[in-house]
Amino acid sequence: MSQMPQQAALSNCPSCEWPLESGDRFCGACGYDLSVVPARPDDHPTIALNGSDLQPGEADGAGVDGAPWPVAAAPGGSETPAATHLPTDLQGTDSGGSALPPQQPTGSPVSPASGVRFDRPPVPDEYPLQAPDPRVASLAAPAEEAKLCVACRAGRVDNDGYCENCGHAQPRERDHMEQESGPMAAVSDRGLRHHRNEDAFGIGTAALPDGAPASVAIVCDGVSSATRPDDASLAAARAAGDSLLTALPRGTHPQQAMHDAIVAASHAVNALADEPATAREHSPHQNAPACTIVGAVVTAGLLVVGWVGDSRAYWVPVDRSSPPARLTEDDSWAAQMVSAGLMSEAEAYADERAHAITGWLGADAYELEPHTASFKPDRPGVVVVCTDGLWNYAEAAEEMAEVVPPDAAVRPLHSARVLVGHALDGGGHDNVTVAVVPFPAVPQGAGSA
Repeated sequence: MSQMPQQAALSNCPSCEWPLESGDRFCGACGYDLSVVPARPDDHPTIALNGSDLQPGEADGAGVDGAPWPVAAAPGGSETPAATHLPTDLQGTDSGGSALPPQQPTGSPVSPASGVRFDRPPVPDEYPLQAPDPRVASLAAPAEEAKLCVACRAGRVDNDGYCENCGHAQPRERDHMEQESGPMAAVSDRGLRHHRNEDAFGIGTAALPDGAPASVAIVCDGVSSATRPDDASLAAARAAGDSLLTALPRGTHPQQAMHDAIVAASHAVNALADEPATAREHSPHQNAPACTIVGAVVTAGLLVVGWVGDSRAYWVPVDRSSPPARLTEDDSWAAQMVSAGLMSEAEAYADERAHAITGWLGADAYELEPHTASFKPDRPGVVVVCTDGLWNYAEAAEEMAEVVPPDAAVRPLHSARVLVGHALDGGGHDNVTVAVVPFPAVPQGAGSA
């Protein structure tokens, strides 16, 4: 049978010194539990709080080794009860017997209620500031200027990418991309019907061993019926661009460099199909990522193109009295029908099977056959490197020349925007990507995509 602890006969609260009445179990001022305070023993303690022995007969006020017992503070007024001695009034020692540092008169690290010491260093009046944690600083940084909706131009865009005014979903990073590099530029857009942009491009400049400039442009179109077409086009564009910008300064012939770049792009796309054997068991309907590719290398006197699939390159001279030309031949059902003499070009491309491709980059493609061709134009012009999202609306070379602005050689970015706008105005049924590369190459120094 348990018993309640006996209350000690106290006149003042040991925590706050508030006067107590007989029978109080809790302090009326601070709520201190008086039942845990033991009654004062009749005998004297054998061990002092500072670790030294008290001799029989030594009482309050008698010192130990000549050290007087500390005198309690005088009452602050007639209503203030007399102070009592607390354990914290004594000089303490550590486990080795050495004296602990004296307590600070203010900001004491000792809890008066419990007598438990927290050995902390003295608290300074001011705290030195540490260098901010960049992770925390980034959260506390001022908010950037709110983005306006691209549709209504009035509402702010929330964190989920939607307009708070009209609810329009905002473009993702790859939905619209623009880049300039030296004398050329490229633009890619998601179009008006696709839910994402599966095209990719890479442009850059390099210096040949003799110091002559060279411009490089790569455009890739992801095969929508394949798995991860956007990843395939991006991997191919990066691999081909890096390969060209590495090989050309070493003195590799541009046509050979283009061939090797397409092979490198093919390997990069094939690598995307490398996955655990169990992956296809969970997704049996997935096929290998795939894309098409077209590229151009422009030097001071040579123009080289390479391709696999149905993305194209066009030649448009600055002098529009000279004829333009299409520099590539599609790997497609329509092109095969025309090549075999079974259909005219107009009939073949009017067929619903026209855009079925017969060549592409990917692990499930037929034997890779990179196509390359080199030309030596006798006059200045621009090379238009594009996906079928553009040439669907300007298929013939003459139609493409009509759309290309006359100042394309000196304003390539503006011209690329105009060409993408032409496709969007025509319906934007597909992703649209185009690079505009002036010929001959303009000296700009070495660079990268």
